[in-house]
Amino acid sequence: MTAGPLHEQIASLAQGSTTSTTLVDRALREIDRTQSTLNCFRHVRADRARAEAAAADAERSRDAAAAERKPLLGVPIAIKDDTDIEGLPTHFGCGGEVPPATADAEIVRRLREAGAVIVGKTNTPELGQWPFTDGPAFGHTRSPWNRELTPGGSSGGSAAAVAAGIVAAAVGSDGAGSIRIPAAWSNLVGIKPQRGRVSTAPWPELFNGLTTSGPLARTVGDAALLLSVISGNAEADLHRAEPIDAVAAAARTPGPLRIGLATTVPFSGFPHRVHPVVVAATERMGRVLRELGHQVENTSMPYRFYDGLQFLPRSMAGLHQWVTERPAIVPQDRRTRSNAALGSIAIAPVLGAARRAEAGFGRRVGKLYRRFDVVLAPATATPAPDVHGIDSAGPIATNRIITEHCPMTWPWNVLGWPAVSVPAGFSESVPLGVQLLGDPGSEETLISLAAHLERIEQWHRHVPGRWW
Repeated sequence: MTAGPLHEQIASLAQGSTTSTTLVDRALREIDRTQSTLNCFRHVRADRARAEAAAADAERSRDAAAAERKPLLGVPIAIKDDTDIEGLPTHFGCGGEVPPATADAEIVRRLREAGAVIVGKTNTPELGQWPFTDGPAFGHTRSPWNRELTPGGSSGGSAAAVAAGIVAAAVGSDGAGSIRIPAAWSNLVGIKPQRGRVSTAPWPELFNGLTTSGPLARTVGDAALLLSVISGNAEADLHRAEPIDAVAAAARTPGPLRIGLATTVPFSGFPHRVHPVVVAATERMGRVLRELGHQVENTSMPYRFYDGLQFLPRSMAGLHQWVTERPAIVPQDRRTRSNAALGSIAIAPVLGAARRAEAGFGRRVGKLYRRFDVVLAPATATPAPDVHGIDSAGPIATNRIITEHCPMTWPWNVLGWPAVSVPAGFSESVPLGVQLLGDPGSEETLISLAAHLERIEQWHRHVPGRWW
């Protein structure tokens, strides 16, 4: 038995037709049953999750208003293993004898405050580098849609767990597309929030402002609810954003919007193109939007060949920061060690220049939003690749492979602007996805538009066959 969507679990708990203990026990059984096939989880909180589920059931029985204060009371949720949970190590895909975290990250505190039961921490490649979820420390995480394919990365464990119905929703993080890519390849909704929308504490910022946490779920409403729970700031946060009402946005129909459709591939140093099936899926979504009353016009993105020079220093310096500030984390992949060293030796001196360039990049891309409210673009350039796609590749070949499949997402991490990945159909039974790209603070527009598409597409009704 797989987990239904988040809103269905919440409704069942409210109606008394199930209990948190039942839901959490089922999730834990599914984790145990699928670990040898899907391999979604790095750490499981079985005993503590069961105790928290029992406490949630007791709270619900004695306090009828508890669920109004705690919208996720008793619901099992998973979170990516780049996030501190008190009592568990944060390996971030690496090896090493990592000591247990002594405190919860701010987003974990907010999940607990909302009543969620975190059942475990999901797999991610070493320091979240790849759109493949595998590593020497834990093996390969596989797509529930096809065992030979990757679910994407770096939030692949979270995406696979939701797509397989182990949990109804999960938290991932996105530093170069790491929520949007696995959402696209797993038939899920993934929200990359505006920088500062979700706290990065205990870090002032993550990967020099590139990375933010966000939700993965089967429906827009579920993703919006999870986003609303984890949104907000702690004192240490370097970035902040004006509050939004994501839940209300998911419930309303947007007025007619001006939408630019772009399949421009940012320059990466390697010649790549968008696969025809992805172009066709993106264009089909454009036609659906026209039928919904929106104005859709083909456009191109104003990217320049040097834009990637803004991304690389921030990313590489972020890798170096992780291995420096948390020395118990031991990368086992030579590519990770090389990239982290590069973050210190070659990249750090130009980090300031890379960050200063963001403002000019934002002004250039921002001109698009004089013409459009939203930009529609592919989330990936190809369907999901083979799960072993980068196993034996060297550093240069790895960069060529990952940019062949996933060159479309990183500019929005440099900008820090919001984006929503939504399903866009299938190619030979493999999910495809598109991303809705906004300018600063536009999450409500993006979420409303995604929900408008969902009412027609009904993507949450499509679930993978159970081979695992």
